[in-house]
Amino acid sequence: MKKIALIGSTGSIGRQVLDVVRSHSSQYKIVALIANRLSAELECQIAEFAPQFWAAACEDKAKAVEIVAQCDADVVFNAAGGFSGLEYSLCAINCGKTLALANKETLVCGGKLVTDLANKRGVEIIPVDSEHSAIWQCLGYDRGAQFERLIITASGGAFRGYTSQMLEKVTPQQALNHPTWQMGKKITIDSATLMNKGYEVIEAHELYNAPYSKIQTVIQPDSVVHSLVEFCDGAVMAQLGTPSMLVPIQLALSYPERHSTGVKKLDFARAFSLEFLPVNAVDYPLFNLALECGNSGGTMPCVLNAADEVAVEAFLDNKIKFTQIYSVVAESVSSFAREEITSYTQLEQIDSAARDKARYVVNKLIN
Repeated sequence: MKKIALIGSTGSIGRQVLDVVRSHSSQYKIVALIANRLSAELECQIAEFAPQFWAAACEDKAKAVEIVAQCDADVVFNAAGGFSGLEYSLCAINCGKTLALANKETLVCGGKLVTDLANKRGVEIIPVDSEHSAIWQCLGYDRGAQFERLIITASGGAFRGYTSQMLEKVTPQQALNHPTWQMGKKITIDSATLMNKGYEVIEAHELYNAPYSKIQTVIQPDSVVHSLVEFCDGAVMAQLGTPSMLVPIQLALSYPERHSTGVKKLDFARAFSLEFLPVNAVDYPLFNLALECGNSGGTMPCVLNAADEVAVEAFLDNKIKFTQIYSVVAESVSSFAREEITSYTQLEQIDSAARDKARYVVNKLIN
């Protein structure tokens, strides 16, 4: 029986992890539950799964991180949201525990700090993002396999095809109406701006040691093709399926075996689109800013992420317009100089400073 420590248990991904555990209760056991805050939902999860350890991070983050170190888990499943997830990942890796990674910020902000530590400790990082799970599958579960190009797919978000004038008037409710995926609020907004795809390019650079010149992003509106890998002979492999996070979540826990998920299967007796479209740089300025920060490397992706977290929160609170998310992030990023990553403490300080700058920009826009 595989023992799991689940971080972010009350979030969108965390709840689906627990759905997988319920479906295969003879194969998985939850030994630790960590959520952001104590809630009725967390209490119900504790009662149902009877973990040896549990914590509410907003009340005692140090205790939550210590649980990751102490618990007897085979896999630490990091589904935490935001920069806060990085500390859990570093703790799990440092303790030699396999990391199933659904927290983008671990690699976006931590970069080589994370991958170098994983290599040093001999720890496997299993990608859970649907796009990176797709690439991982196409590479035969080998993140070190050779490839010619990684092709990451995007749906285009809720506002694909909107003009700049139309974007000026969109509401948070409209932005949260993703055309193909059901996700948490932050990632849904990031999908609308395509910032999320920028993060995934940075992740791909770190996960697969891929030069940015060998990573391409295309729009696949129906979200049927989750990503592709091109090889030196011109062959291209793709992973297809109905849009559902249950598949990459289940696979992260069961690989190299595959187990049933209950996800609706593609019906090849009926027509569906495999259309691919280029990403228009003018339509998605945040995507381009993310690529610039990724290519700069060092601490710049950490600055980018912090500013984006503040800007998206301000948009969801109806403080700024959708189009002003870019304004906040761009001005914040321009205020910082690149540094080489040296430690988690350094990244904490940069994250805090970038948030302060982004809040200042938000307040300037409001006033």
